[in-house]
Amino acid sequence: MTISDEEFQILNEWSQDLAQALQIPHLPIDHEVLLDLARKSADTITHAAAPVTAFLVGYAAGSRGPDASDSLASAADVASTLCDDHKKRHHTGE
Repeated sequence: MTISDEEFQILNEWSQDLAQALQIPHLPIDHEVLLDLARKSADTITHAAAPVTAFLVGYAAGSRGPDASDSLASAADVASTLCDDHKKRHHTGE
């Protein structure tokens, strides 16, 4: 998902403020991966799936250990594949 430079700056500041408040200030956040996944789950499943998907992917990534970027990518891949599978089942009537 492409966002403007201004939106990215606002999102980055918000993420840093929230991470600080949650006492995880050094957490790397890949906004593009999360935004793309939220968009995909909203478009494929239902709009309400976007925050739930982002939460579950973040939770899974955090529980996998210290390498957050690899864990996030891995969890996001699983969710993305599941969205694709859901879309195929929905369109084929399975």
